[in-house]
Parts: sequence; structure tokens; C-alpha cells
Amino acid sequence: MDRTEEPVSLPWDRFSSWLHCVCVVGFDLELGQTVEALYPPHAKLTDKEKTSICYLSFPDSNSGCLGDTQFCFRFRQSAGKRTSLHCVNDQTDRDSPVYLKKDPACFYGYVYFRQVRDKTLKRGYFQKSLVLISKLPYIHFFHTVLRQIAPEYFERSEPCLEAACSDIDRWPVPFPGKILHLPIMGVVIKVRIPTRYDKPGTTQIVELTQQLDAQISVTLPTIHEVDLFRCFSPVFFHIQMLWELVLLGEPLVVMAPSPCQSSETVLALVGCIAPLKYCSDFRPYFTIHDTEFKEYTTRTQAPPSVIFGVTNPFFAKTLQHWPHIVRIGDVKLAGDVPKQVKVKKLKNLKTLDSKPGVYSSYKPYLNKDEEIIKQLQKGVQQKRPTEAQNAILRRHFLELTQSFIIPLERYVAGLMPLLKSVCAWKSPPQLKPFSLEEFMKTLEKAGPQLTSRLKGDWIGLYRHFLRTPNFDGWFKIRRKEMTQKLEALHLEALCNEDLLFWVQKHTEVEAVDLVLKLKNKLLQAQQEHLPVNSETLEKLQHHVDSIIQELPEDLQGILLKTTHS
Repeated sequence: MDRTEEPVSLPWDRFSSWLHCVCVVGFDLELGQTVEALYPPHAKLTDKEKTSICYLSFPDSNSGCLGDTQFCFRFRQSAGKRTSLHCVNDQTDRDSPVYLKKDPACFYGYVYFRQVRDKTLKRGYFQKSLVLISKLPYIHFFHTVLRQIAPEYFERSEPCLEAACSDIDRWPVPFPGKILHLPIMGVVIKVRIPTRYDKPGTTQIVELTQQLDAQISVTLPTIHEVDLFRCFSPVFFHIQMLWELVLLGEPLVVMAPSPCQSSETVLALVGCIAPLKYCSDFRPYFTIHDTEFKEYTTRTQAPPSVIFGVTNPFFAKTLQHWPHIVRIGDVKLAGDVPKQVKVKKLKNLKTLDSKPGVYSSYKPYLNKDEEIIKQLQKGVQQKRPTEAQNAILRRHFLELTQSFIIPLERYVAGLMPLLKSVCAWKSPPQLKPFSLEEFMKTLEKAGPQLTSRLKGDWIGLYRHFLRTPNFDGWFKIRRKEMTQKLEALHLEALCNEDLLFWVQKHTEVEAVDLVLKLKNKLLQAQQEHLPVNSETLEKLQHHVDSIIQELPEDLQGILLKTTHS
């Protein structure tokens, strides 16, 4: 099948490749928050998942969110029902960057909450949330989709939701690298999902003909990114330290006035180490009703490696023992330069009305980058557009992460065995083990000083990083890629051998054994999507067929059955 060719879709197949379901959560005076509607009707959610969605879909009562509010949450999927939704999703995952892959253990919830005064209701308020539940971390994209659906839904109710779901079920599947036109509620959204082959930091929107563009209502330059500058502006002077805390997987809680600020700040933190994937848990919006509340707030053990955002003042008391707390106030960026907010010791976080700032006793490994601070301050003074400020900050984080990761990439590439050690008649050679001390020795000549102007204890930062889930996750992916590359090189070596000549010198039993081994190799190449070109696979299949032709007829019949079944 061509890589971009679409298979025949059954009803709701395409919908399932984007969303698990759409929920309407309302408020009942006797029952509290309840799921009032679920689309498509056959969508399955456990009672525990429904409870999580109900509590996470409404802002905390202290937030006082009047009008329309959008935010995002993430919650654990119930164990025992984690299945692949769609074979095409496997390709979506395979070609996506690591930070955009589906999360096998969690769902994302994208919320559009409306609270308006309504004297006809007993409570005096209309309160309802429209929630998109998905495995995909396409933050910006799904919030844009909600802005098209939710206002219409609140005005016209059920029929409008059915129409929106039908629109989504006609969308092409989310193939990375392709320009997609996605009609929804009378408008067309144009997006491109990044691929793992894109150069980090680039946005690749291909220009289409004007005839097509005339039909486009919304073009999204990004499907997943949040506005980093807006999120970090309240703690502007500590971006360096926050980058280190996220890189090292430190326990971090964001206390914010609203779920919108809470979720955006957590997502900005998780995204600031891109293209590295943040491998620990994170909860953009977390409530006291969460099933993991006790697990995360217990004082009997050290806080786990997790970033979560909260709005309830109760957490200020419950989480005083946490090592790093970021408190966000109401963001007012009316052209003023953000004031320098010092890092405060945690003992100062006693009252519920504590001032915005970073509460931590962490001492950063690297010196502060004064240049980026000055550049962004100047931008605020000159009223530089927020998009430009965001781009500057994003590029800063990207360069910082790349400077940090390049020495690791270079060292790990050296763990590959030499090409001459790949032999057709032996199993593929093993990767050399990762040695912390050997890696450290490489830093003197090929460390981050080659690409970064920042001074500080880089060695200490690496030693700490190599003990974190972020390193384990990164190395696991790199080791898998390199092992697959060795398997692919082994396949190519087999293809270049004269296998028929070998068969003529060996017994029938050995020839049959070779056919079965080659068949397993072909199956592995297909199932694991090894980096092998189709010509190599065709050549190997031809070798298999040629060897079978040389064998007695009874064996031919058996082997042809097993090789083509």
C-alpha cells in the first residue's frame, strides 16, 4: 500500500482516528456534574473515566469563570481496555515526532465551558461544558475546533452536535506531513501535522493554489503549541531554571487563578524541552476529586516526578512539602515590562494569597541567560507583537535543548557497531552499552560549549539528567531506532549474498531452515517497519522463492504455504 493511500473506512473509523468521543457535561442540583450526552452513541467510557471527565470539565468554584472558558486536562485511561483504535493511527504514530504520538495510557480532554447568568434556572446560572476526548495531544487544533462547534451547540443543542460529529467522520485520517482540509460547521480548517523528519523549529505549510485557498476559513500554523511567552511572562526571569526543572523531571506544581492559565502553563512547561519528549506524568488541570489526589499529596514519601496545574487554594496548604511551586497571578501585559520576581523559599508559601513567583530552593546548574531576558524585555517596551516574542522564546528553548542533546546524540551514534561487523551468516551485532563515564569524557572536546554561550555546571546537569525518566525515555527510543537499523543492514547483507549457491552446498534441512529464517526476517521487517527500501524486500522474497524452487515438490508445497499464508 502507498504510504499515503487511505484504506476503506467503516462508519466512525475516521472519527475514531481523531477523537474517542464528544461529551456534554452539565450541572444537576442534586447530582452535581453529570455526563448529559455522549457522541457517537456507541463510544465506551468506564464509570471511573466518566467521573474524571465530570470533575475535570468544570472550573473550580473559586475560579469564578463567567462567560466562555477553554482549557485542557489529561487523565488516566482505565486499565484493561487499551486497544489500538485504528490501524491507520499506527502510521500516524510512526511518522509523528515523539512529543505528538498518542498516549497509550491517558486521554486528553479539551473543554469549552460556558457559565452565564440565567434567572430561569434554580441556581441562577447556565453551566455547561462541551468536551472533546482524544488520544492526540493536538492542543491548539482541538481548541480551534471547539471554537467552531461549542457556541453553535449552546444555541442550537443536539442536532448541531450530530452534524459536527458527521463532519469529523468525513475527515481524512491524520497523516503527518500532508496538508489536510477539515470541514467543520460550515468552515474549513487547513492544517499540517508535523512529521518526525521535519527540522525542529520550522513550520511547513505548503502554499496551495488560490482557488483552493479561497475556500479555507482557518489556517493553523501549529496544531499543538501554546503561546510560550504569554504563559511564562509572570515568571519571566526564571525561564532558565524552569527549563532545568522540566528537563530533570522534578516535581512541579503550578498554582493559577483559572483552569485556562493552569493548563496552558503546564503545557508550556512540558513543551519547553521540545524536541525532547517529557516522559513523566503531567496534569494540565488537577482537582481534589482526582483519583490520584492522595497518591500525589501524601507526605509519607517524596513527591513523584509530575507537573500539575491547580486552581483550588486548598492546594497551597496541601502541597507545602512540594519542592518547586510556580504561582501565577492574573496576567496583565499592558505594555509593562514584567517586574523581577525573586525565587522564594518554600517556607514563605504560608498564606492563600501568596504573591506570584517561583517557590523553590533549587540552585540551577547553568548561569542565567541575560541576553534572552534583555531581548524579551526590549520587545515588551517596543510593543513587539506577541507572536514575535513567542517565536523568540521558542527558538531560545529549542537551541538550549539542542545544545544539551547533541553531545548525547553524538556519543550514542558511536555505540553502533562498525558496518563491516554486519555479516549475513551471523545474527546482527549488538549495540555497545551506554557508559556514563565514557560519555562524560567526550564532553571536554565535544560538549555543549560548541553550540551554547551559556556557562555553568554542564557536567553536573548531565549527571543528574542521566538518572531521570526523560533520559530513559529518550535513550529507549534511540536504542530501538539503532537496533532496527542493524536489522535493516543485516537484511541488506543477506540480499547481497548468492543464497542459491549456498543452498547447493548444504543439506535440504539447512535449506528449509534458511527459508524459514528469511521468512521471519521479512515478517519482522513488515511488522516493525524496519528502515529498508521495498527493492531490498522484493529481492529477499525473490531469494526465498528461488530457494524453494530448488527443493523437492513435497517440500515446495509446504514452504510455499507457510511463506505466502
